[in-house]
Amino acid sequence: MRVRTFELRLIGVALVACWTLTAGLVLLAYRPGGPIDVLVGLLAAGPVSIALLGVVWPPLAHGERSFPAMIWLGVGSLLFLIPSIGGLLTQLRALGSQTLLPSPEAAYPWFLALATTSLFSGFGVARRMLGQTAMRRRRLVRGVLVAVVCTTVSGGVFTGAAVANDLALRDVVPVSSRFGPTDPEAEPVLCTDPLDVGRTAELTLRMTAEVDLRPLGSVDLTGLRAGRDYRWLAHVATDRELGTYGHARLDDRSWRRTPTAGWRAVDDRDPDRLAVDRRVAEVALTDGIRATAEDHGVEVIEGARARHCRVAVDGATFKEAFPQVRWLLGDADLGRWRGQLDYWIFLDDELGQVAGRASGEATGIEPDALLATVELHLTATDRDREVVLYPPAR
Repeated sequence: MRVRTFELRLIGVALVACWTLTAGLVLLAYRPGGPIDVLVGLLAAGPVSIALLGVVWPPLAHGERSFPAMIWLGVGSLLFLIPSIGGLLTQLRALGSQTLLPSPEAAYPWFLALATTSLFSGFGVARRMLGQTAMRRRRLVRGVLVAVVCTTVSGGVFTGAAVANDLALRDVVPVSSRFGPTDPEAEPVLCTDPLDVGRTAELTLRMTAEVDLRPLGSVDLTGLRAGRDYRWLAHVATDRELGTYGHARLDDRSWRRTPTAGWRAVDDRDPDRLAVDRRVAEVALTDGIRATAEDHGVEVIEGARARHCRVAVDGATFKEAFPQVRWLLGDADLGRWRGQLDYWIFLDDELGQVAGRASGEATGIEPDALLATVELHLTATDRDREVVLYPPAR
């Protein structure tokens, strides 16, 4: 019995840790400027109290099927919760979206995680209230009732506050945004509709990599694009490379910059591969790939409304869409890697932001390493404004 109690409490501690991390992220990182930002963060701590009940009074069961069912209930809650935390991290790191629950598709994993956590703790509370000798059916009914109350109260109060904060923000319409139009009544196109890139754009791209949780370095790129012409600089600080690199294209001429040689004219047979946001749209966000995109609803980013979408990509597509990854990983084969790209379509039907992650075996990157991961964040702002590109000075 003590072993079973320990196992259930261990699962309860894991649930408490995950819900505490979620509440901390919302409380500390969710600052869109609404009137009740702090209250939303405080209410996010409600599930922590529910999970604590499962630690204090674990749902101990004696039956050969009942005990495994409690174990799987707790594990199932973790399986819903952990990926949802990853999605929340992406959402908050991608310039702090003003909308926490943009759609039912984005909210239902949180609801399932809360409901299963409430059931896990509810059965323990029912056992405490009725005693271990009570009829199993009575404890089952009481546990479900406790779970329904906990889920309804905690989820309802938090959702109400988050939605109220979002509605208050929508009433404040900014005059302009570097991400695009700010009309609060307009709706962005669907994830599967035709996707454009701006005629011009100001670009930023940050990429980081790690192997077995050890950082490999980072790439910070800034630049401009006008049509298929571009000019950008990338500050690279990795185990493999260190210095400032750059690429430029103007009409039929191309230039490359290295830390040792400065800008030099080159004969580039495929200059389109370095057009950053345009390259991503043409390689990783094609009509075929976006046909199965997940729709995560409409969000507000710096006053501009955008539809948040997500697609799965393989390592080869990821490397082709982001050739800058070679500064982090060298010539490693990413054919067996898997990843995902979150992208935002704004009211001008144009791509304005991408956040991505890919991971796979670390063969060819570090000796004796197992797992490598790359994360990135790309923005294309001030799109369609007049931009003048000059050839680099020698």
